Amino acid sequence: MSSDTTVVVTGLGATTPLGGTITETWEAILAGKSGARPLTQEWVQEYDLPVTFAASIHTSPEEVLSKVECRRMDPSAQYAMVASREAWADAGSPEVDPERFMVAIGTGIGGVHTLLAQWDNLREKGVRRVFPLAVPMLMPNTSSGNVSLALGARAGAHTAVSACASGAESMALAIDQIRAGRADIVIAGGTEAAIHPLPFAGFAQMQALSTRNDDPEHASRPYDTDRDGFVMGEGAGVLVLESLEHAKARGAKIYAELASAGMSADAHHITAPEPEGAGASRAMTEAVERAGLSPKDIVHINAHATSTPVGDIAESNAIRRAFGDATDGMAVTGTKSMTGHLLGAAGALEGLLTVLSVHHRIAPATINIENFDPQITLDVVRGEHRKLPDGDIAALNNSFGFGGHNVALTVKSI
Repeated sequence: MSSDTTVVVTGLGATTPLGGTITETWEAILAGKSGARPLTQEWVQEYDLPVTFAASIHTSPEEVLSKVECRRMDPSAQYAMVASREAWADAGSPEVDPERFMVAIGTGIGGVHTLLAQWDNLREKGVRRVFPLAVPMLMPNTSSGNVSLALGARAGAHTAVSACASGAESMALAIDQIRAGRADIVIAGGTEAAIHPLPFAGFAQMQALSTRNDDPEHASRPYDTDRDGFVMGEGAGVLVLESLEHAKARGAKIYAELASAGMSADAHHITAPEPEGAGASRAMTEAVERAGLSPKDIVHINAHATSTPVGDIAESNAIRRAFGDATDGMAVTGTKSMTGHLLGAAGALEGLLTVLSVHHRIAPATINIENFDPQITLDVVRGEHRKLPDGDIAALNNSFGFGGHNVALTVKSI
């Protein structure tokens, strides 16, 4: 393999607030549905949390996995397993040398349900009541490890932990590993299961979450003047990547090319984005250049667009800084308006949605925009979906995370 090896997408899988599969999720996106709904857990009232809704998983993993698998895996790993099995089946469950088969699944937080539940067991019931598998269930690499075990991937099992850029960074790693000749096939993506009182309380205390408790479905509203924070989501998105040569040799169906990634760090603030978008724009520019494209070649961006007052403007500035006049007429979509913010799985799911946008040549409309913010200098798709051009096209997916992590992925038609 070499640095100019074409890496393609041959399988997709997801479990999200909108559906138990990537097909259900895509159909819900095109229908303009919201995955946000009131939380029914007892802890919402017990802790008197200021936010009482989230974009919870649509389909329980227990409907897909065995009872034993569920007991031995944190929810974050359960979601990853469901999405990975779907993606693998979608790719045709190819025969591959295990030592040429790799997994790269990122997460922002990891096994928080296991960690805190077992801490409660220790405090309340003593050491003998701590589950013997607590450590392998709570560690951040539990998802990549479990998927590697289940599918027999021996070339490596990697875990990017870069907050809300984790899933996208895992996909970037996968591209590099195939081009470096270390793997023929990589299952790559991200997962998160952090709808738990502690993360909820932490984000709420930061005033990062929307408090639109009386109207959850309209709470995630990127680019709207009345946006007041993000809606926490959960789930996983996974895709199967391989070289074009390898995919053609086995007669695989091909969705698109995952052409490149650009990465940078803001080195500005642990949570706030650099307001002028210098780091984010650098990641976008690098992604475009590494794909052998120019700014005018990008027809669509699936934006990070979390629905926070500061973040949406910072990203708008970054896109304008990276693309200049080429931004005019570029179809920008904020799918978190429907899915909520899946944290470490956000970039993975939105990477999948970008692949489907290019494959089907549709830029989905952003929902819940009632009063468009005049500070946003982007052509945001709203109201009706937008048909993307015929011929060769390219799109970008942006992901940014606490700590100043910036990742942009370039997807090309094929």
